[in-house]
Amino acid sequence: MIAGAQLRGFAALARLDDRELELVARTARETTFGARQRIFSEGDPALGCWLITAGHIALQVGVPGRGDLVVQTLAGGDLLGWSWLVPPYRWHFAATAVDAVSAYEFDTEMLRAQADADPGFGYHLALGLVEQLVARLQNTRARLLDLYASPHDR
Repeated sequence: MIAGAQLRGFAALARLDDRELELVARTARETTFGARQRIFSEGDPALGCWLITAGHIALQVGVPGRGDLVVQTLAGGDLLGWSWLVPPYRWHFAATAVDAVSAYEFDTEMLRAQADADPGFGYHLALGLVEQLVARLQNTRARLLDLYASPHDR
């Protein structure tokens, strides 16, 4: 069983107090993925959420005629899986372990039920996750600006 104290220090959960961390911990279990193991596929039902403790996970998007392209690589401390938060609860990307991965896996159906039962907890959880999502989008924006920068700007 995972204790709330084990989750302290992860940015995605920084807004949660000790009681709320214990609520999250009750939905968690330790898990691992082997190198090159597919974790989920684009379009599949979004079940689960993972807090990566070690290793790397590639987020991929399918591009017709080109296959899966890596759009981002996640590492220790990063959160994998946002699509469970918003209907219709389908994965928007695919995820594959690059190397051996250790993570805490959360039962997202339980998390949603807890958030519904305790709106204050749900607000803190959602706000923490959204802050991490915004940071990830800003990182993606910076990479795109660099990718499409004029050669004269370099």
